[in-house]
Amino acid sequence: MTDSEYMRAALELAKQGCGKVDPNPLVGAILVKDGKVIGKGFHQKYGGLHAERNALADCTESPAGATLYVTLEPCCHWGKTPPCTDAILAAGIRRVVIGSSDPNPLVSGKGVRILRDHGIEVTEGICEKECDQLNEPFLYYIQTKLPFVILKYAMSMDGKIAAVSGKSQWITGEFARQRVQQDRNRYMAVMTGVGTVLADNPRLTCWIPDSRNPVRIVCDTHLRTPVSSYIVATAAKVPTILATCCTDAEKQVPYRKAGCEILMLPEKNKHTDLKALVTELGAKGIGSILLEGGAALNWSALQSGIVNKVQAYIAPKILGGAEAKTPVGGLGADSPDHAFHLTEPTVTRLGSDLLLESRVV
Repeated sequence: MTDSEYMRAALELAKQGCGKVDPNPLVGAILVKDGKVIGKGFHQKYGGLHAERNALADCTESPAGATLYVTLEPCCHWGKTPPCTDAILAAGIRRVVIGSSDPNPLVSGKGVRILRDHGIEVTEGICEKECDQLNEPFLYYIQTKLPFVILKYAMSMDGKIAAVSGKSQWITGEFARQRVQQDRNRYMAVMTGVGTVLADNPRLTCWIPDSRNPVRIVCDTHLRTPVSSYIVATAAKVPTILATCCTDAEKQVPYRKAGCEILMLPEKNKHTDLKALVTELGAKGIGSILLEGGAALNWSALQSGIVNKVQAYIAPKILGGAEAKTPVGGLGADSPDHAFHLTEPTVTRLGSDLLLESRVV
């Protein structure tokens, strides 16, 4: 097998940590000696051993002289666990092959330098694009302390997110909806607007077995979320934040009693200031957000500059209707030149539906 093949195998291992390691990155590691895999590991949970140490613990023979494939630059500092560079040196590893560099200021090339200074051969940038993509939220958050925001919507082929009646369940098929559930498990929070809560009364939970529920965030300028809604009724079990500008303490009481956290924010253009919101959420350690809002919130999020990536699920259906809702509302761009520009999308087929993903330029 080639370096790239071993690295892709390590990537598959890393994915097993989805939903369990935040705010840490997803990392996989494989040890190879004399052309044979002798140990595998991944970062399994926040606060637990890192991938390199788990791979070493899994070894079927001495790792001395082996090559270590790891998807992210090994750490060289004390955190909840000792430095992985120490373990690599102690094990007598001959060569280390790395996918992504770690931009964490505590690492940022220092791990590689320590290994090289001790005579270990280091190869960098193997499957770098795939490794970076796996940890998009971490790489963004560790450098900005702001959450990586993914704007997600599902629409028919004529660009409608609901029928003219307002009904939207279901536009996409089972495979696409399964992918959304996987992302709710992967990302730390899911955010919506009070309009969606009023229209759909969503749960915004993850129903995959042995998964976690994301922190639920509702943008609700004037605190109009019904106390009887699913989101408020389950707030004692699932972390729920109401982002509001409403200073009426008495109005906040039933939400607090139900278990909701009230996050007071400044108002901007008659709505909750989304820039201030993501700054507050980043300070709370929330490093990624799946934005499942309606047309108004989607426009506001794009306009405020908080969106990093767009996910568009497209179903082979035509809904029609001049008044049927589209994914992005607001004032809109006054010309194509003033549109929000995106990178060339990746395309994933999910049953009969397509998922297009692009970064915001």
